[in-house]
Amino acid sequence: MTGSAQSASNRRERQRYGINAPVTVVVGKRKVAGFTQNLSNQGVFFHLAAADSAMIDGDFDFLVELPPEITLSTGCSVRCQGRVVRTENLPGQLTGIAARILHYSMQRMASV
Repeated sequence: MTGSAQSASNRRERQRYGINAPVTVVVGKRKVAGFTQNLSNQGVFFHLAAADSAMIDGDFDFLVELPPEITLSTGCSVRCQGRVVRTENLPGQLTGIAARILHYSMQRMASV
């Protein structure tokens, strides 16, 4: 582990959970699909197509869809406001975006 990666890991106050869930980033009237890599109640790291990531800068809104396997009940949507803290170029024309969660609210999905 590099020094900067190790110090970033040590700064984390909350445990992060490796969760691969759909995320929808809302930029103006446009919605951009991606997926999470990890999530906590204060932050998220997610992947977007590199072409779409350029639209996200500073504060933004996004929605994470948590399936029943993760919530251990019905699925739910987590509507969030976040702030970009870091971006990474990833293989496969993807960009990783680390964001601090400024505010969130949860909505249970109706069971079918």
